[in-house]
Amino acid sequence: MKSDFVEELRWRGLLQDMMPGTEQLLEKERVSGYIGFDPTADSLHIGHLTQIFTLLRFQKAGHKPIALIGGATGMVGDPSGKSAERNLLDEAALNKNVAGIKVQLEKFLDFTNPETGAVLVNNYDWMKDYSFLTFIRDIGKHLTVSYMMAKDSVKNRLETGMSFTEFSYQLLQAFDFYKLYETKNCKLQMGGSDQWGNITSGTELIRRKAGGEAFAITTQLIKKADGTKFGKTEGGSVWLDRTKTSPYRFYQFWINTSDADALNWIKVFTFLPKEEIMALIAEHEKDPGKRVLQKTLAKELTCHVHGESDYLSALETSQVLFNGSMSDLSKLDEETFLDVFDGVQQFSVSRSELETGTGVLELLAEKTTVFPSKSEARKMIQGGGVSINKEKVESHELIVKTSHLINNKYLVLQRGKKNYYLCSIQ
Repeated sequence: MKSDFVEELRWRGLLQDMMPGTEQLLEKERVSGYIGFDPTADSLHIGHLTQIFTLLRFQKAGHKPIALIGGATGMVGDPSGKSAERNLLDEAALNKNVAGIKVQLEKFLDFTNPETGAVLVNNYDWMKDYSFLTFIRDIGKHLTVSYMMAKDSVKNRLETGMSFTEFSYQLLQAFDFYKLYETKNCKLQMGGSDQWGNITSGTELIRRKAGGEAFAITTQLIKKADGTKFGKTEGGSVWLDRTKTSPYRFYQFWINTSDADALNWIKVFTFLPKEEIMALIAEHEKDPGKRVLQKTLAKELTCHVHGESDYLSALETSQVLFNGSMSDLSKLDEETFLDVFDGVQQFSVSRSELETGTGVLELLAEKTTVFPSKSEARKMIQGGGVSINKEKVESHELIVKTSHLINNKYLVLQRGKKNYYLCSIQ
């Protein structure tokens, strides 16, 4: 019988590398396995979801997940996948980040089950009183410099340079694995494919220092089909913290996923069963215009991260934008209203100009650059392709006044069906 957990990773296209014997171990016993999260910010972002969900899938398969927050290693900075040295954080910033990440992980994992309940650890707890001399004597002697330099995370940085601080990260992560092996009977470490070198250094330390056997699994790094970095938008990272990325913007990230990415991500970022996913893919391929994969992704992820009420609110807000009226827009509070238009091009116009009235052609082609010229604006108005505040502009002689403003501050300009612009009045 195959390991349910490994099979799950395999069919979802997540499995990258696996140490020999890992699958057999998972078949014969309940295993404790860990993934580390370095506290580089006080919130995780969607780039962390693959590993959070890997721990959750591990738990659902009947195993015991350990989430390690790198309060100590976060002070050093992981060089894996990095082309330059990280800025080091001070202890106060790290403590704030650790607290924020702890709260988020507790939302996803079950910590209550007596057998498979998740465990949360912070490597600062065992490193804070560990002297440098003791560490290099007891731990450093077990891994040779040539062994450590053969790792990709080191080799890829030799030309640009790597400080001893970052070079030591590999040894610190290896010690984490050893410590969890000794104190929690943790036999498995998981992570992204860029972590393979660090993880196998841990299995080697366990073999040399404890005479034990430990195992490793890595998952594929998630990328966008167009080659751009997953989890990034023009506004930066898409955070799991609602104060950094609102539930509406979070929902919009997934609903705007390309078809190529949606085909991959529906497997990676949902817990829907295989039969249901395959049916959704078949439905999508029959009629991509319905965007059934994107809608499912947006619903599943927003409900999972923020809750059903936030999903329904985001859905309603989206419908206001695409199908609503000026009255509907006016009912939104300012924060939600600005979230709706986050990422669209914005302009500002002085209030005095609207108090005396501004011709619509001047507004569209001179006060803003919605159109490159008045003639193009006039032509599209005549074709019925221009709206202000969701109401079609019927005449190019329209005079736009303060009475047109939403909440006495904004104008929503629309060119064609999908091109929106926000004009704020200063």
